[in-house]
Amino acid sequence: MLRKVRAYIEEFHLLTDDKPIIVGVSGGADSVALLSVLCDLNYQCIAAHCNFHLRGSESDHDEAFVRTFTSARNIPYYKIDFDTESYAEEKHISIEMAARELRYQWFEQLRVSLSAQAIAVAHHEQDNVETVLLNLIRGTGIKGLTGMQPKNEYVVRPLLSVKRNDILAWLEHKDISYVTDSTNLSDEYTRNFIRLKIIPLLEEINPSVSEAIIRTAENLTDAEKLYASSLSEYQKKVLSEDHSVLIEPLLNTPAPKTVLYEILKSYGFNRSVVNDIYLSLSGESGKRFYSSTHQLLKDRDRLFIVPLAEPEKDTQCLFLNEQDREIQSPIKLSLRNEVIIESPSISKEKNIATLDRDKLQFPLCLRRWKEGDWFIPFGMKGRKKLSDYFTDRKLSLFEKEKIRVLCSGENIVWIVGERIDNRFCVDKNSKEMLIIQFFD
Repeated sequence: MLRKVRAYIEEFHLLTDDKPIIVGVSGGADSVALLSVLCDLNYQCIAAHCNFHLRGSESDHDEAFVRTFTSARNIPYYKIDFDTESYAEEKHISIEMAARELRYQWFEQLRVSLSAQAIAVAHHEQDNVETVLLNLIRGTGIKGLTGMQPKNEYVVRPLLSVKRNDILAWLEHKDISYVTDSTNLSDEYTRNFIRLKIIPLLEEINPSVSEAIIRTAENLTDAEKLYASSLSEYQKKVLSEDHSVLIEPLLNTPAPKTVLYEILKSYGFNRSVVNDIYLSLSGESGKRFYSSTHQLLKDRDRLFIVPLAEPEKDTQCLFLNEQDREIQSPIKLSLRNEVIIESPSISKEKNIATLDRDKLQFPLCLRRWKEGDWFIPFGMKGRKKLSDYFTDRKLSLFEKEKIRVLCSGENIVWIVGERIDNRFCVDKNSKEMLIIQFFD
């Protein structure tokens, strides 16, 4: 077994000889074998044990075993206690997931503090088979069907090519003791149910089903690399600079629904919602879809995605007094007065408004725009509805929702970040300017 593990480590460049390795040790056969094998291969090992306090005195017995085992072999040993059930309840996750999160968070903290090169965990071939079946049952994509990988950032799995029976035979040959987790003999948890019920049934059909599943996962690993590469190229074609999704290029891809899902899943949209979004692509503008963190808007030829925000009342008004020089919320503005001595220098940037101060009535009001609002665009004489102005500017619904206006009395002075009203512009009779800058 030593030769097999050494060859696997070398093939996938898992470990080096110059830095220590954090080895997760529960006290069970797999982790004890991993620690023993790595020590026999002359790696610098540091044992790390988690007591999740899920099995009463049995958990404490496992901790005592690992402490005694490592002490007898002069292996550095660290341990931590977790209130796993409270953590699971707080995070609204399963006990299995809570234990996993707590374990890997601590392992990483330990790796950093001890300047270790990696975190070695004892997953073996059967664990990988269970993972592939578990992901298949959950309905994951091609990535999930590739199973566990030899290396995932700092986490390495040196025993992934070793069968469980080989591990047990090696421990017996070396006369190395270990503890047995009673929960591994129960089908209470999903993974255990697959191990104790599903795989034996599959072996009745094909005694070599585990090898077949691993072989399929290896084949899919290469297929997934090609898939990821192609997907990256398609995403470049369908995503605009503002990260909105361009509908026509999306529909021209070989598998538009899949490309759309791969883009949207990182924003929290599940397959069911993505299917609804896909069906809306040929429909009218204005339809919205929501995940737990984002909202998506179908607007003309594209899909806009923005984070969910706290709703604000359209009638909310923030008053700006003559002495105000800046505001930070709900948007950031700076204000300054400037006396006109000669011909004024007026910025053409949309985020800067240069106004005749004497034409303004304080306090000014900063609010969201609403239907029916109108103004006289700078350089024009006739009034224009803001809704028509936004249509001419081809602003999306999301962009329109973010628009605020600055008002003097009942009159709009500036569509912030867009255009000022002609009635408040600086002219030849102006004596003092109010210059307002918007920081988007």
